[in-house]
Amino acid sequence: MQIYLPIAEMSVNALLLLGLGGAVGFLSGMFGVGGGFIMTPLLIFAGIPPPVAVGTSANQIVASSVSGVLAHWRRKAVDFKMGGVLVVGGIAGSALGVYLFRLLSDVGQVDVVISLGYVALLGIVGGLMLSESMRAIRRARAGAPATRRRKPGHHNWVHGLPFRMRFPRSKLYISGLPPLALGFIVGLLASVLGVGGGFIMVPAMIYLLRMPTSVVVGTSLFQIIFITALTTILHATTNQTVDFVLALLLITGGVLGAEFGARMGQRLKAEELRALLALMVVAVSLRLAVDLVLTPEDIFSITRLPE
Repeated sequence: MQIYLPIAEMSVNALLLLGLGGAVGFLSGMFGVGGGFIMTPLLIFAGIPPPVAVGTSANQIVASSVSGVLAHWRRKAVDFKMGGVLVVGGIAGSALGVYLFRLLSDVGQVDVVISLGYVALLGIVGGLMLSESMRAIRRARAGAPATRRRKPGHHNWVHGLPFRMRFPRSKLYISGLPPLALGFIVGLLASVLGVGGGFIMVPAMIYLLRMPTSVVVGTSLFQIIFITALTTILHATTNQTVDFVLALLLITGGVLGAEFGARMGQRLKAEELRALLALMVVAVSLRLAVDLVLTPEDIFSITRLPE
């Protein structure tokens, strides 16, 4: 069943796209991540042009994040003030990222930068996650707690920075600079690589900002909604790389897959889930790295030069 994608200017099997959306939705429900860092590489593997894959992935992340925030909001597990600070930084990062994306497109290097960015980002994050997960599994098998508890009152360098703000929901009194910087970085990644940034945001909020785990996921998703929505609008108006037909198919498959993923995730231990996610991230990174060094089937491409 072929369907034409107007922005990507190609025909693709609709069942394949529904399957990709379902697979990423399954992973999102199972691991609690947005899935953009997996969706964009999978779309590239399926032949979708990288610029379209980036712009459309951001659109898909918006839909999946909204339902997550609503669920966490009903449980009062969203720090809206912290989320607002993250959004302010993310807006600046997204604007800069879309501008850089346009510059790279004009010089014809955006495909290479996207692939290299994913190889580096997924390789580093996946390696760190896998290392931490293996240590947690070994501790659990030895009879020790899977995660080490921090001493009460223990602070890091973040708590000594100026411009402190109170975040009542998170019970924090810290500088507003680290959340701004964190939001900026995630906004930049969302616009250049098409990722929501949750797989970076969540660990940073826990280990760097020392936010309670109970409000981390909901607050991260709250920030991701605004940043990915802005990124989608900027890509659609500036770079014309958002294919809504593609996004609709991915969202449909993702909604169905997330339900089954959530059920499967409840059957596995937390450290086992993190290890599986880390292996998947590393595998995608290696696949992209191999594609960069292999000789392509077509040694040339035809593109339309900017007027």
